[in-house]
Amino acid sequence: MPKIYMDYAATTPLDGKVLEAMLPYLTNVHGNPSSLHFTGREAREALDESREKVARALGADPEEIIFTSGGTEANNMAIQGASRAFKKALSPGERGHIITSSIEHHAVLDTVNYLGNTGFDVTFLPVDEYGLIDPEELAEHITDKTFLVTIMTANNEIGTIQPFEEIGRVCRENGVYFHTDAVQAIGHIPFNLKEQPVDMLSLSAHKFYGPKGVGVLYLRKHTKIEQAFFGGAQEKGLRPGTENLPGIVGLGRAIELATADMEEKSIRLTVLRDRLIKGLLEIEDVKLNGHPRKRLPGNVNVSVLYIEGESLLLSLDLKGIAVSSGSACTSGSPEPSHVLSAIGLDHQAARGSVRLSLGKDSTVQEIDYTVEAIKEITARLRKMSSVYKKQSFL
Repeated sequence: MPKIYMDYAATTPLDGKVLEAMLPYLTNVHGNPSSLHFTGREAREALDESREKVARALGADPEEIIFTSGGTEANNMAIQGASRAFKKALSPGERGHIITSSIEHHAVLDTVNYLGNTGFDVTFLPVDEYGLIDPEELAEHITDKTFLVTIMTANNEIGTIQPFEEIGRVCRENGVYFHTDAVQAIGHIPFNLKEQPVDMLSLSAHKFYGPKGVGVLYLRKHTKIEQAFFGGAQEKGLRPGTENLPGIVGLGRAIELATADMEEKSIRLTVLRDRLIKGLLEIEDVKLNGHPRKRLPGNVNVSVLYIEGESLLLSLDLKGIAVSSGSACTSGSPEPSHVLSAIGLDHQAARGSVRLSLGKDSTVQEIDYTVEAIKEITARLRKMSSVYKKQSFL
């Protein structure tokens, strides 16, 4: 039985070149970067070099790179940190205002919901049928109390890429901080943060063939956030504690590799993605979710009507094909995805959705095998579906 991995959006395998870069810092180079002796200096040099690699990949300055444990922590640092900084300038009883979208990752949604219960007003912008934000509608919701807009670069479930530069310009024109969760975008979308109107950006190494447990918050110079953690001066005092040096070295190498020849790699993935989409849409009553063109090159999300997505997922697993029913962080929930509900899918269509995400090891042979497997499984499951039989006789 083959082993076909189509869940790269959940996590990617560690690149062998990344592991090779990490190994010395898991063995011989064991110093604390804060120590003054020779082994500490060696560790500090590796830390600084990794920071420079990340900065080059993002078109940023090294002092704007803050290492974290991943995208979730980076999102929390940005959103909660900006909220605490703004709240200090408010009079008693005044409420700051945050704008986000209805399709954010839960690392953002849960954070802004928490803030909404602790003295802030929150606006959740709707999206269209493809999952896109309207920048003009965003501008209409900005008030004199709005201090932060947090909207993801690309959606983790349906792959839709937001007009994040246009959103950033709206924020810049209104004197509002713009934070973007770019966890899914690194290696697929080019960034030049010296020119793009982004104040804060979050990323996570394990989404681009780096190690788990390490990420970055890009914090533009003069962007004010308040620290949440205390106990050390590391990472400008915003993220105290001894740095995860092997992970940081791995992240630096991974982002270096991910952003090299990005256009060529994206074209290859887009060709595979479109082949997969074409094959799946040949199946009766299958609908593509997300924008047909403005989407991540490796993302395919479809609703297979009249069956349960979980049944399809488990049947594919038995055939050696790993896919997802949505975000890996919420796959255990019995409720339909909030993203699919936000783009207008009814309960049945949302429950019949699966996400197939491709990566650097994906092949044409795997695409064709998977399409044939889904055709066979769909036909079998629909034969057992009372809903599908009823629909067939309409």
